[in-house]
Amino acid sequence: MIQKTTFRTTARLRLTALVAVPVLAFSMACSGGDEGGGAKSHGIAEVPDTAAPSQPDPALTKPAAPAQGKSAFYDAQMTYVQCMRAKGGYPDFPDPKLSGHFDWAKINEIGSQPGRNEGIKGGKNGVCADELMAAMDAMPKINQQKAYESMLAHAQCMRDNGVSKFTNPTMSAGNAQPGGQPNPLERAFDEESPTYKQARKACESKLLDGLDGMQ
Repeated sequence: MIQKTTFRTTARLRLTALVAVPVLAFSMACSGGDEGGGAKSHGIAEVPDTAAPSQPDPALTKPAAPAQGKSAFYDAQMTYVQCMRAKGGYPDFPDPKLSGHFDWAKINEIGSQPGRNEGIKGGKNGVCADELMAAMDAMPKINQQKAYESMLAHAQCMRDNGVSKFTNPTMSAGNAQPGGQPNPLERAFDEESPTYKQARKACESKLLDGLDGMQ
């Protein structure tokens, strides 16, 4: 994979309320008329013949919580996707996941097709670069320590599955730096080989959501 400078730069390149239940009140009727031989009532309320209405079961009356809307990050990613489909030369560019992050396995599969790798990020001639940058700016911050630990576990898994030269990530100035190729200019392993692809499949669960495609 291509070496990155900071984790944020890498990402730029890779692309709830309680509802009060109304309380029902009822009034007690007081008798004001004469009884029998004209005797007055002594201010004691009579119990009505009909039972007072019972309070409703909150479980039945409380409205369902509103569905959560998609994030600003998701919306920005969809704007980028629409550009990639309409102008970037990739009409089959996939939607992001509900988290807003891409399924890089799908994107890499498209890019691995003959003549389709150039422009897979940003569109052909960079026509969707602005949309890509806007989406990356909207990406939620990721805990760098957790990112590092996730990528470290992934790197170890890759080596355990036959990609022996896959390097560990590093930490620099508090930012997680992805591992992978020891030197992006001199590739130590073939990312198109069956061994590499099988290792990627076996180790994909090691990466936190949003880190796939980073390492």
